[in-house]
Order: sequence, then C-alpha cells, then structure tokens
Amino acid sequence: MSASTTETNDVRESILANGQRIMAGKGFSAVGINEILTASGVPKGSFYHYFGSKDAFGEALLESYFEDYLADLDATLSAPGLNMAQRLMGYWQNWQEMQSSLDCQGKCLTVKLGAEVADLSETMRLALKRGTAGIIDRLARAIEAGVVEGSLSVDDTPDAAAQSLYHLWLGASVMVKVARNTQPFEMAMRTTRQILHLPY
Repeated sequence: MSASTTETNDVRESILANGQRIMAGKGFSAVGINEILTASGVPKGSFYHYFGSKDAFGEALLESYFEDYLADLDATLSAPGLNMAQRLMGYWQNWQEMQSSLDCQGKCLTVKLGAEVADLSETMRLALKRGTAGIIDRLARAIEAGVVEGSLSVDDTPDAAAQSLYHLWLGASVMVKVARNTQPFEMAMRTTRQILHLPY
C-alpha cells in the first residue's frame, strides 16, 4: 500500500470517527459536513474526495460503527471462564452502562439515528438493517449455545428470543433518553432474566 493510499485511508477514518462522535450527540440531519471536517482537521471542500454524498458518508459511518460493534460483541460472547448466560448478561450490563452515560443520552448510533435516518435515506436504512441483523444473529447463536450447555433456557426459539431481547433493549434505551433515568433499564434487565429463565 502506497503512502498516499495510507494517508487517504487515515483521513477517511478520521472523518468517520469524528462524524460518529458528533452525530451520536446531535443526530444526522443537525450535523453539517463542515462541522465534521473542521473536527477532523480536513480542509473544507475536500469531503467529496472521500465520500460521494452525505448519504454515502452516513452509510459508511454505520458500516464502520457496526463492524466495531460486532467485533466487540464477538469478544464479549467468547470471553473465557464464563458460561454463555454470564456472557449475555455481561453484554446487557455493558449496554446499560454505555447508554446511561452523558446524562442518559448514550452512545449507540442505532438508538440515536434509527428512527431519523430510516425515513431519510434508503441506503442508511439498509445499513442499519444489516447491522442489527448481525447483532440479532449473534445473540441467537449465543442463546442457542446457552441452551445446549444448560446455563439458560427459553420458551421460544433462540432466534425469537434474540429478537425480543434486542427490541426490548432498544426500546428501553429510547425511554431512558426520554425519562433521563435508568429505570427502563432496570425493567429491561428484569425482563431479560425472565426470558432467559435466570434468577434475579
């Protein structure tokens, strides 16, 4: 890889990282391209050298976000020395901690951008759909493994349980932002334990 290619990739990654940080706080529509470029130390007017449009940037942003998210989820669900029930509950606990930060405004782009961009951009909606499907698939496989090893059980199929749990936590994250307290997460944690037949 040439030095110029490496530099181009570094600048692109910087734009994506700063865009993710800013949009996690403000949303997609409220953030201008120049704000992201300024934060990235990139000259104004060079945005279209790296991305064809703001929608293309949004799609790349979500793809980058989910790539990192899924890598972290894979690490959590394969943590040594724990059974699968413990790994899953660790995932939900980490979710609660991340989304309870910043005065309960959180850092999850799915929560922040989901409803907004699904109506604005088909490419971004599809990126969200692919990313969330990857999360649910991993959760379903983890639940299935937990059933096999005997650390948890579910009344429905692992896939249905995974979908129910992911939807539960997304909804709880929205309500935490509205209420500005963590009670919705406490209820979500209780319901999660019920679905997985784990003791309180």
